[in-house]
Amino acid sequence: MKRRQLLQLAAAGLVGLTAPPLVSAARAGAMPIGAGSIRSLVPELFADPPRPPDHSSVIVIGSGFGASAAALRLAQAGSQVTVLERGLRWPRDPWREIFTADMTADGRGLWQQGSFTNITGLPVGPVDRFGGVLDSTRFENLSVWRAAAVGGGSVVYTGVTIAPDKRFFDLSFGGRLDYDEMARTWYPKARSMLLPSTIPADILGSPNFAHSRTWDDHARRAGYQPQAVDSTWNWNIVRDEIAGRSRPSATIGASTFGNSNGAKYDLTQNYIPQAEGTGNALVAHSHEVASIGTESGGRYRVEVRRLDPEGNVVESRTLTCDKLVLGAGSIGTTELLLRAQATGALGNLNEFVGRGFGTNGDASMTRSLGPAAGVPQAAPCASRIVDESGLPLTVENWYVPGVPWDLGFLGSLGMTVDPLRANFAYNAATDSMSLSWPQGGSRDTVEALRAVQNKMAQAGGTVVSAEPFTRDVDDTFTAHPLGGAVLGDVTDSYGRVKGHDGLYVVDSALIPGSTGAANPSLTITALAERNIARVIADGR
Repeated sequence: MKRRQLLQLAAAGLVGLTAPPLVSAARAGAMPIGAGSIRSLVPELFADPPRPPDHSSVIVIGSGFGASAAALRLAQAGSQVTVLERGLRWPRDPWREIFTADMTADGRGLWQQGSFTNITGLPVGPVDRFGGVLDSTRFENLSVWRAAAVGGGSVVYTGVTIAPDKRFFDLSFGGRLDYDEMARTWYPKARSMLLPSTIPADILGSPNFAHSRTWDDHARRAGYQPQAVDSTWNWNIVRDEIAGRSRPSATIGASTFGNSNGAKYDLTQNYIPQAEGTGNALVAHSHEVASIGTESGGRYRVEVRRLDPEGNVVESRTLTCDKLVLGAGSIGTTELLLRAQATGALGNLNEFVGRGFGTNGDASMTRSLGPAAGVPQAAPCASRIVDESGLPLTVENWYVPGVPWDLGFLGSLGMTVDPLRANFAYNAATDSMSLSWPQGGSRDTVEALRAVQNKMAQAGGTVVSAEPFTRDVDDTFTAHPLGGAVLGDVTDSYGRVKGHDGLYVVDSALIPGSTGAANPSLTITALAERNIARVIADGR
């Protein structure tokens, strides 16, 4: 079957994949293009970033979902807020190639990395070491995808913005958080800012969503009922792409490395500009935080390095603040806390720091030899299915990142309510963090998702996997790292770090490894809204 499959894929044109439309032929194959070429494409990246003040009332580290929500609400409450983001601030343009493509990525796509392996297993590189938007952090048995850009994960995620089902939420949070309160108040508040919506029928019916319609058809044949999902795509811009009024982006599978025309309604179009609009918030990009601690008088100390776009340290400074908000994501926040604990810079952190990490039960799934539409696969997810026959899980209708044409590949993203958890540890000698994720990951997750994959493959007459390019179910990566400073363990029930007044966690590090088989972005945002509202109300 593998030999027959490979021959059919070759006949379909997979061997010798071509670059998607409007990508320079000189860059096909992911060759380095040099900082000079990047400067000519996106000169805005090379402008000096804002200079943060020596002292701020509040410093927020990171600019993703939780950090941006906290920054806005604190600024609205009258605090002088400085947001420190290690990544660059990217512009938008309907016609320019601001971001790079998945298949032919260059340094704009990768954070200080010379190469990258996509979900398909196809290598990307060599590329220039540059301050690109996606950081693929490699631990011994797991690759963790996270963002490095103003807007954080909202720049590189696929836009799905949904609340988990209550029964799955309760399994994941185990009483740490009240679902009814979240559903009544905080999910709606987050939705009012992020503006998610389901894909309109006219867009779903367009040629570049043929894979989505096929996926739904196979799901129904397998006995599932696809549910439309909410996503933060600007459907009018997607329509502009279809009509030729904008350079293609969402409709040609661009998402992992950003959307040049603003088709994805990321945080740079809502929380962040609204925070800046108060006059109380400064977003200082290209500022990487090296360490945190306290000084006499109760202030917090933040050691920060200003980077140029190629990652060179231009300046090192010590900043101070009265209140410090950690929003650097599960990996970034946990590393800062562990380093501060190990060095004694934050002496009252408890033993739970670094514990409770999970991947949200993530796994990518691929089937092949489906109908080949011969056009690029669009990136927005249209639907999902739920399966509770074993380990509770959801499977989302996905595109295949890195494959520029619809050649019969059908991609899915699976998420399970998996109890597997791991812990981080900090090595002071090497100034590095390790993760105790087991070799082979979670067998329960893989087998549960494989059962659904096989069922859909049989119903649709497709073949599981697309070997030799990718496995049928791959859980060696996660795009949803969660935990490390878990709510109720490292912090109180509102994200206030135990033992350190004025220190808060507002990001995915709070989540106990799973958001109930649902994409975490809405839950992270809603939780940050909830927690920061209590902090402001209590004055502490």
